[in-house]
Amino acid sequence: MKFCVITLGCKVNSYESDFIKEKFRESGYVQCNLDQVPDVVIVNTCSVTNQSDAKSRQMIRHARKANEEAIVVVCGCSAQNHQESLLELGVDILIGNKDKSKIVELVEEFKKKRVRYHKFYDMSDEVFEDMMLNSREDKTRAFVKIQDGCDNFCSYCIIPYLRGNIRSKDIDVAVEEIHDLVEMGHKEIVLTGIHTGSYSRGKDYDLVDLIRRISSFDKLERIRISSIEITELDDKFLEELKMNPKICDHLHVPLQSGSDEVLKFMNRKYTTSEYSDKIDKIREIRPNISITTDLIVGFPHESDERFLETYSFLKKVHFTKIHTFPFSLRNKTKAEEMKEYFVSEIVKKERVRKVLELSLELEHDYYQKFIGDRLSIIVESSKDGISRGHTSNYILVNTDSKLEEGETVDVLIKSVDDICVNGTVETVE
Repeated sequence: MKFCVITLGCKVNSYESDFIKEKFRESGYVQCNLDQVPDVVIVNTCSVTNQSDAKSRQMIRHARKANEEAIVVVCGCSAQNHQESLLELGVDILIGNKDKSKIVELVEEFKKKRVRYHKFYDMSDEVFEDMMLNSREDKTRAFVKIQDGCDNFCSYCIIPYLRGNIRSKDIDVAVEEIHDLVEMGHKEIVLTGIHTGSYSRGKDYDLVDLIRRISSFDKLERIRISSIEITELDDKFLEELKMNPKICDHLHVPLQSGSDEVLKFMNRKYTTSEYSDKIDKIREIRPNISITTDLIVGFPHESDERFLETYSFLKKVHFTKIHTFPFSLRNKTKAEEMKEYFVSEIVKKERVRKVLELSLELEHDYYQKFIGDRLSIIVESSKDGISRGHTSNYILVNTDSKLEEGETVDVLIKSVDDICVNGTVETVE
């Protein structure tokens, strides 16, 4: 039988989908695309915005149309959020953010009984659902989910209600998984979670301890963190950043707003001065580090003046890239109580446009700094005489050479066209 997995949303969902694919292949299923008439379709949904919910519903409809006889499985945040209403879309198996590791078993049971299945759990006090990958489709970079859930309850965010409490993969299990992935040839490991920096909160070890342990693997060249909050970049982490060359020259540190008043309404746990001070400390350690961020514009109470504060702050920090989103109201969040202070869609759209323009300008400026420098890339693809790969500071570089996927090479940066970076491979004389 053929199966297809459709993934929406974050890197955690991607990791979980990779695990689901692996389990289906181990059970004798053949992976295919949606247009190849699969017998089983799994849609791993996202609910971070209204648009994410709409896209999730759209993909469920596509899954059903691809094969009217197919078994359609829906899981993830949008499923957790909407539960019963998604059954109306012809879903056979509907679960939320628990039991993703059991989807093959649920499909086999459905094939026998042909009884629709839907089950949900209270996610407020769950244990970590272990998933351990034995292989990866990407031969250069491997994502490893080490953490799930969030306890921050930012006023705009529904994810803590859908993903549940903070919980983490045991450090020994994580180290074993990463060791196996490195032995398979993965030179870069990306540590990911819903709130990665909170890894193993309440235990006698933390994220830095995990980083130190896996740094001992000789074949591992890079350790990348998918995202980390400014409040979690403590002295222990900064000291490790100073001493450990395997930690990548790139940190993604969500900002969300550059206005202190808006940050309060968002229930963020820092001020702009605390944020910028910590970024300054990081740049003292790694002057050329790439700092990227997330930003929400048009949050309730964001006046024109407060948006200008944010815009000025973005330029002051000089991010490499700003992932910008217009505020999207999520039911059950504190932001629901701020309706009289909502910003119009027209204003939000214009603010997004301004920030995206600034982001492109900042990204171009950052890349320009490296013209004439030699940077190391791990080759991710090679086609038609052009090879591509990312540097430690997450610059995607195009080279005019045919190279082997997974090869580590030094590249001389020659030019930047908008945000396209070009280089030539350095050869040893």
